[in-house]
Amino acid sequence: MTNGSPDRRRPTLSAVAAIAGTSVPTVSKVLRGGTDVSPQMRLKVMDAVRTVGYTRRGRGAGERFRDESDAPSTVEVVVNHVEGTWMNRVLAGVEYEAAAAGLDVVITLARENHDWTSRLLRRRSAGAVVVLVDPSSSQFKALSAAGIPVVLIDPMSRSPDGTVSVGVANWDGGRIAAEHLLSLGHTRIGIVAGDRRHLYSRARVDGFRAAAEAPASSEAVISVAHGNWDPDKAEAVTHSLFDRDPAITAVFACSDTMALGVYDALAARDLRVPTDVSVVGFDDRPEAQWARPSLTTVRQPTVELGATAVKRLLEIARTDRNELKFRSRLELSTDLVIRASTSQPALTAVRSEDLRAQ
Repeated sequence: MTNGSPDRRRPTLSAVAAIAGTSVPTVSKVLRGGTDVSPQMRLKVMDAVRTVGYTRRGRGAGERFRDESDAPSTVEVVVNHVEGTWMNRVLAGVEYEAAAAGLDVVITLARENHDWTSRLLRRRSAGAVVVLVDPSSSQFKALSAAGIPVVLIDPMSRSPDGTVSVGVANWDGGRIAAEHLLSLGHTRIGIVAGDRRHLYSRARVDGFRAAAEAPASSEAVISVAHGNWDPDKAEAVTHSLFDRDPAITAVFACSDTMALGVYDALAARDLRVPTDVSVVGFDDRPEAQWARPSLTTVRQPTVELGATAVKRLLEIARTDRNELKFRSRLELSTDLVIRASTSQPALTAVRSEDLRAQ
């Protein structure tokens, strides 16, 4: 004790070892991702870590590394796939910012039934950027206990308090998509949403609904189906939307890839874009410009997402956690890119022509 105050020392490896009924070297091995520890002992150690609240001591910016050889030379990127132009752009942003900091990028695939956290624990890195992967509570706690900083790119579900994330203004993106279609005169609109469990899909739908259900847009009728981010599924649910409401004149797809599935469904029904049905996507992938007609879409700054996530990660890695001043969530703005896939509904366009002729 000091000056009569109680001893408030940080939890130690010894305390973890005592509760887990093992040795300090074994606890240390678990926190480093060692593979020669039984699954049962690994669970005991991680339970003990949570019980005592152990977190590997961080170092201040001035004492973060003892020398150059002690400093990590990599940034981890945890993904569930590397296919697709959206992921390619995120990775480009990560690589650009990591290279500017003199770091290499290591990609870790989070495959089902494989423990990707152990691989991170075994490697010395500045931390992990996690993309389209939903870490479990135990995985968050394992990384925190090992002192590995983590930044999520647009979390799929609600994360523990204090988790740092970078995303885009999904709600606002849905809103501006709705305002565009409403301004053209569309009042019967279908939404092809992503996975109903994902926060960013729900935010896009909620933003769209908020604009469509505002008093000035009280006539709007909105129908929602879930395409689960898959173009084939999006094609199928677009058919179901039109089977339920053949009067739909516009569709908002919560991703550009699903918008291409919408295109296929409309073509199969002999409906022309945008003469019969207007379509708006979300992302502004290169495919949006390649589509015929080119796709009106909500642009998210994908490369900037990856770069900003690395900047955040390095701020955490170089600063004592208690001294961090920025918000845990940072959102980048979205904006509408108008191309050839949207126009007035056919009936509205005819009425406009009639008025001009008078």
